[in-house]
Amino acid sequence: MDHRSEVREFLSSRRDRITPDRAGLPAFGGNRRVPGLRREEVALLAGVSVDYYTRLERGDLSGASDSVLDGLARALQLDEAETAHLHDLARTAQGSPVARRPRTRAEAIRPSIQRLLDAISDAPALIRSSHFDYLTANRLGRALYSPVFADPAPNSARFAFLDPAARDFYPEWDRVTQELVATMRGEAGRNPYDRRLTDLVGELSTRSERFRTLWAAHDVRYHRTGLKKLHHPVVGDLELTYEAFDLPADPGLMLSTYTAEPGSASADALRLLASWAATQDLPAPRPSPARTEN
Repeated sequence: MDHRSEVREFLSSRRDRITPDRAGLPAFGGNRRVPGLRREEVALLAGVSVDYYTRLERGDLSGASDSVLDGLARALQLDEAETAHLHDLARTAQGSPVARRPRTRAEAIRPSIQRLLDAISDAPALIRSSHFDYLTANRLGRALYSPVFADPAPNSARFAFLDPAARDFYPEWDRVTQELVATMRGEAGRNPYDRRLTDLVGELSTRSERFRTLWAAHDVRYHRTGLKKLHHPVVGDLELTYEAFDLPADPGLMLSTYTAEPGSASADALRLLASWAATQDLPAPRPSPARTEN
């Protein structure tokens, strides 16, 4: 991924979505050639010169201070995830050769983490990596995501975009894929020299038109909590609340848990799923390589 292009397309796409009215600016003239703000309007709102903002939007964030970046975030009305992404892009632009080495990411699951997962008996729990691989899960997690775990090396992004079963498993497939790509975009900004992540983006861009379209939108979001609708091949429809937690001792790993509203049809379906799982020899993901580099 070309860094200057990433910066240019991210800033221009954020500028295009902000109208003068939304920014609190008067809209002089009726023949505007851009869908959103002009560069000079963003510069005014950010408190920088037009020439300086033009340089930033052309992809050169080197030397941009935190105060400039925060002013730019306010002018473009960036949310928390987008603001963090802008700072990540700036850190990459200002990085030394040492800083440009791929960051270490954990891939092996520590025994204590697996014991923690297995101790969660009433809720599906899974761990994925920064490369969107599902590395492990408890029994109920493997049962819930059995269509994904049918692949010996389950990967949430490959499943969503390349497996025909994904459209049945995710009733809101359009929304799921949009959120997934926005999460991947944020991960790519945090770790731009991650070869495996870059290869995954390249593979999906080649094989999925839907992915190409969403990746070009440059949307960024956090994947922390929300409602997920699933259609399980055994127990049918479920509406589950997910919570996602970073594992500080294992950089790059994220624990996700799923719960149902007490007394709901989804709670009944989860209990049925647990009974079914107890009778199955559910597949486990292929063991991860014994390494921590990308």
